[in-house]
Amino acid sequence: MNLKHIKQAVIATTLFSLASTAYALEKVTYQLDWLPGGDKAPVYVGKAKGFFASQGIEVKVAQGRGSTDAITKMAAGHSDIGSADIVALLAARAAGDVPVVGVMNLFSQAPYAFFSLKKNNINSVSDLLGKKVASSPFTSSNVFFPYMMNYNGVDESKVNHIKANPGSLAPMMLSGNVDVITSWVTDSATISGQAKKLGLEVSIIPWHTVGLNIYSSSIVASEHFLKNRPEVAKKFLKAFKQAVEYTWAHPEEAGQIIHQQVPEVDAEIAANTITSIKALVFNEISKKSGLGVFEKSRLAETWRLTAIAQDYTQDQLDPETAINRRFIEE
Repeated sequence: MNLKHIKQAVIATTLFSLASTAYALEKVTYQLDWLPGGDKAPVYVGKAKGFFASQGIEVKVAQGRGSTDAITKMAAGHSDIGSADIVALLAARAAGDVPVVGVMNLFSQAPYAFFSLKKNNINSVSDLLGKKVASSPFTSSNVFFPYMMNYNGVDESKVNHIKANPGSLAPMMLSGNVDVITSWVTDSATISGQAKKLGLEVSIIPWHTVGLNIYSSSIVASEHFLKNRPEVAKKFLKAFKQAVEYTWAHPEEAGQIIHQQVPEVDAEIAANTITSIKALVFNEISKKSGLGVFEKSRLAETWRLTAIAQDYTQDQLDPETAINRRFIEE
C-alpha cells in the first residue's frame, strides 16, 4: 500500500470513529416547564459548552406549558427528565400514582413575588388591602396566595384577586388597570425593562422574604428513565450541575448562548434574569446542604405548606417518597 492509500485509510478510519462516537451518544429528552429564558439557561449552556457531550449524552429540549404539563409528559414517557416546581410534583403524587420524582433542586427559595409600580407605595403584604391583584390562572403561586395573606394577617376577602392571561399581566400593571401582579422574580428584568421605557419604576416583594420558605423549581425525572438508564441519569445530572455553575459564573455568555439557540430570547434580558435570580440558586441553604440537594427538613416544610394550601392532610403523602437523591453527585 503506497503512502496515498495509507493516508486515505487513516482518514476513513478517523471519520468512521467519529461517526461511531456520535452514533453512540445517549439521547435524552429534557422537558421545559415553561418558555425558554434566562432561568432555563443551564440546559442550553450544557449543550453549547459540551458538558453533556463529554458525558456521552445528546440532549433534545422539549417545550412546556407549566409544571403540571411537564410532569404529565414525563409520566407518559414523552420526556425523560426536566424542570418543574417541586410543589406541583408533591401535589400530583398526593393526588395519585405519578411515576415522576425529584432528583435535584434548583431554586432553594420560592421565586414568587408581588410586582407593583413604585409610585403606588406598596411595600408590604398588608398594603394589598383594598387593592386589585392579578395573576396567571396557571401559576403555582395561586396555591400559596391564601396562605400568604393569612400568614401576613391580611383578610383575603378584602383583596381583589383576579386571573388574567400571563402576557397581559405586566401591561395591566403598567397601565394602572391593576395595582399589583404576582409573577416570578425570573420576570424582574423583563418587567423592569418595560417599565423603564415608560419612565416608571417597579417595586418587587419576593415571597420568600415575607413568609414562604420552601423549595421550588427542581429537576424531576420519570421513574422509567431512572430505572432503565440509571448511569445516563447520573451523567446527565453531573453535566447539568456543571452547567448550572457555569451559567451563574458567566451570565452574559449564558445569555448569548440561549439567544443563539433560541433567537427569540433576548440575550441581554436573559443575562439580567440570570443575575437577578442568583440568590434563588446560590444561598445559605445551598451552601449548607449542597447545590441541588433536597434537605430533609426543608422538603418536609415544603410539603407541609403545600398540604395546607391544597387542603390535603399531612399524612396524605410522605414527601421523601417523591424524591430520589441517589442520582446526584455527593
